[in-house]
Amino acid sequence: MIKGVHHVQITIPKGAEEEGKQFYCGLLALPEKTKPEALRGRGGFWLEVGDRDVHVGTESGFDRYSTKGHIAYQVDDLAYWKKLLEKQQIEIVEAVPIPGFDRFEFRDPFGNRVEMIQPM
Repeated sequence: MIKGVHHVQITIPKGAEEEGKQFYCGLLALPEKTKPEALRGRGGFWLEVGDRDVHVGTESGFDRYSTKGHIAYQVDDLAYWKKLLEKQQIEIVEAVPIPGFDRFEFRDPFGNRVEMIQPM
């Protein structure tokens, strides 16, 4: 029996950890979580998102703009996030409406598709 989702992983190019931390820990204000000692030499970093983790791994030679794969962050003030991202000149893409939710999408500095979603 599957009980839930433990963590998800996204990737950024090898060597881009500092830029990734500036975006995810700085702009999005997600706290960094200490990786286990055995995994620290592999690059990347981990984030705390509510009661789950997002593992930011490193992977080069991959076009992140070519995938629909994404992570959706549930928020309680969608307008705040849209305004914050637009101030950073991040292009907002209006998402296809789904019942009961308001949402939009954007790409992180590495091309990963990101969704912000708020229950209505």
